[in-house]
Amino acid sequence: MIERYELANGLVVCLSPNRSIPVVAVSLWYRVGSADEAPGRTGLAHLFEHLMFQGSLNVGKAEHFALIQAVGGRANAATGIDRTFYHERLPAHQLELALWLEAERLAHLLPGLDQAKLDNQRDVVRNERRLKIDNLPYGDAEELLQSLVYPSAHPYAHEIIGSMEDLAAATLEDVHRFFETYYSPSNAVLAIAGDVDPSSAIGMVERHFGKLPRGRVAPPRVFPAEDPARIGPSSLRVERSVALPRVYMSYPIPPLGSDTWDVSEVIADLLGRGRASRLYSTLVRKERAQEANAWTYPLLDDPARLTIEVTTRVAADTEEVAAAVLEEVERLGDTGPADSELDRVRHLRHTEHAADMERTQEKADRIGMYASLLGTPERVNEELARYEGVDRGQVCDFVSRFLIPDRRAQLTYVPQAPARATRGQ
Repeated sequence: MIERYELANGLVVCLSPNRSIPVVAVSLWYRVGSADEAPGRTGLAHLFEHLMFQGSLNVGKAEHFALIQAVGGRANAATGIDRTFYHERLPAHQLELALWLEAERLAHLLPGLDQAKLDNQRDVVRNERRLKIDNLPYGDAEELLQSLVYPSAHPYAHEIIGSMEDLAAATLEDVHRFFETYYSPSNAVLAIAGDVDPSSAIGMVERHFGKLPRGRVAPPRVFPAEDPARIGPSSLRVERSVALPRVYMSYPIPPLGSDTWDVSEVIADLLGRGRASRLYSTLVRKERAQEANAWTYPLLDDPARLTIEVTTRVAADTEEVAAAVLEEVERLGDTGPADSELDRVRHLRHTEHAADMERTQEKADRIGMYASLLGTPERVNEELARYEGVDRGQVCDFVSRFLIPDRRAQLTYVPQAPARATRGQ
């Protein structure tokens, strides 16, 4: 059961009580991500994920983490293309602490944000990029795939972490303006799950969030007229310091919330999830590849993506492997999955969903996602039925419409040739 409320200032509150264990999770979602950044100002959405933990008017730097951990809880945050969320999991009787901390930084972050904190967190983000993208094998894959799938002016075309040049140029005024535009009650969803009494919880939410001003209306995103689904295939081959070649294929597909979204997730599972998947059977078992995976990237406003990743053997011909992937995708569209394949995916999803819903934080996060992006928090309780309803005909139709060669973006990594040693004169 999910109870939904809306405060006078526009904050949407979703409650999912479960009194079985004395734990509560808070998940606060803001409808802002990298897609909302202006040209030349990329990276601000992700930067705020860091700045929000640097203290506010009444909370010291890093004190948010310290206060939550002192009562046995955990806190974290994540930035996406469409959204940013902050969450806490803690003993049920400490719910008000999490609510106060979230309301405090929403109301009073800017008075505590100075140039020194901005400069410090810029350095943190630069280091994060070095660790997670620049110095990690295949680390820039997502960045390159986004640039291949979407036109350069598209809000989804740049990596979430943003351009380091843009980040260096951002001023304190830019940062203040971004916060004032997107961080407001009317642009947020608060999800609470676990051992919670709804009437008591709503009283706490009203006490801490109710007097905050509604805030500005966030501007709509601007999408180019060019449709990513119609620009034809694109490809890029790069040499990197990697041990094995790797091939990615990414297809633009209908977004999260579309009638076919659940079909796309089932197809990704059929193709590349687990050792019983099609690509594992045709490539890994036959020793043409080391591993094969497929997944969807849920996006809200414009084409989402279904991506296939195959890490090949050392001496494998990447073009032959790519051709084998295309052949397997085509075969799935022509003949469809066997009943046993669909049953495998349904059982996989059922087991995963049951485990996720037992985790208080995961449930709060999932409710917050659906409520903030789609306005339908109850969708979390409909997931299994939606997967159960996917049949062979829907799979064939989806593949024939969306997973065709001319729609793909292909990225190929090959190991750098070793540098030749030169003999001194």
